[in-house]
Amino acid sequence: MFNLPVKNSVGVGSSVLLALLLVGCDANTYMEPPPPAVTIATALRQDVIDYLEFTGTLVASERAEVRARVSGILQNMHFEPGAKVEEGALLFTIDPAEYQADLQAAEAELTGAKSNYDRASIEYVRANNLYKQNAGAEAEVVKWRVEKELTTAEILRAKAKVDRAELNLGYTQVVAPFSGRIGRNEVDIGNLVGEGEATLLTDVTRYHPMFVYFNLNERDLLRIMPRYAERYRRMQADPTEISPGDLKMPVMMGLANEEGFPHEGILDFSESGLDADTGTIQLRGAFKNDEVPPKLLPGLFARVRLPVATRENMPLVSERAIGQDQSGVYLLIVTADNKVEKVNIRAGQKIDGLIVIEDGLREGDRVVVKGLQRARPGRVVTPELTDMQSLTTSALQKAAEAASARAPVQKTDAQPPAGDPQ
Repeated sequence: MFNLPVKNSVGVGSSVLLALLLVGCDANTYMEPPPPAVTIATALRQDVIDYLEFTGTLVASERAEVRARVSGILQNMHFEPGAKVEEGALLFTIDPAEYQADLQAAEAELTGAKSNYDRASIEYVRANNLYKQNAGAEAEVVKWRVEKELTTAEILRAKAKVDRAELNLGYTQVVAPFSGRIGRNEVDIGNLVGEGEATLLTDVTRYHPMFVYFNLNERDLLRIMPRYAERYRRMQADPTEISPGDLKMPVMMGLANEEGFPHEGILDFSESGLDADTGTIQLRGAFKNDEVPPKLLPGLFARVRLPVATRENMPLVSERAIGQDQSGVYLLIVTADNKVEKVNIRAGQKIDGLIVIEDGLREGDRVVVKGLQRARPGRVVTPELTDMQSLTTSALQKAAEAASARAPVQKTDAQPPAGDPQ
């Protein structure tokens, strides 16, 4: 047996213990987490059209009340309420018997007047010949000349009666004044109409084009006028550059349940001056509306937009990148050393899911568009670049549709009900 020195054994034990302690210290050392990842994009730059927005009301381009112009019993109705009718289409028939009799009486009176004229003409010629031969009195010539003139007047009066009778007979056939959609019948068959008043029978409405009326205040009018005055001067200088039709102001419109302004028309009318009491001028836009059934109906509320001016190379960023706090509206940008910086901005109109930045954004700034909750001012981040164009509403919809088309169809093994054959 060999005896090891105590000193050596103590030294070895101390070394082992120190090594174990050092190992434990390395295992508990703090490791700083990597910078959080955020998605950034530079602003999309494009020309931007400034707009004015209004509220308006849709009004049919034409509407007529169809009334009875002669009295009589309503005999027939020749249309389906709510259907489309063409100009001149027969709508109602009023009993024509009385007016046919009036026409026959007027024609008989005209025939009698013509016969009297013929007799007076013959007698006048005979009397005049006798007078020239000194075989007749001058009084007879005068008599038959006056008779001839009176019968001429009778013919004219009889012709007027025939014309009136024909007109009244024609009014028994009530026709559509223009093409459009007809309303319901206000009077049922068998009722007396037109007695003492022009009885309302129905109405016809033309839906194409459809008008929208709205009011423009003085300040906005003064903003719009220079834009179109300049276009008019350009047309006068070079007619080949701008045609007269292009001078008509475009108008965009959207209904209460529609996104944006999908309907495009033209401004076709304005009042001659401002209303001194309200300080506004009434304008009218005309819109195509020839679909079946029509999309635009009279009386609907509408949102209207008018272009004012075009500004070039304006920055646009995704609306999801916009933040707001007590200091105002802001964006988070990532600097060259990957630090987050907060910049206050002035936001403008929305275009396809992007917001126009009026002020506060510099050329080349990298805007945080995703991961805003991880991007704090002064913090270092790991940026991942994307294209701002891919964040527009239309681009996101296309991406979602493409993803839906690629998704596999879920197949289920349906079990037949009990008792059904396999």
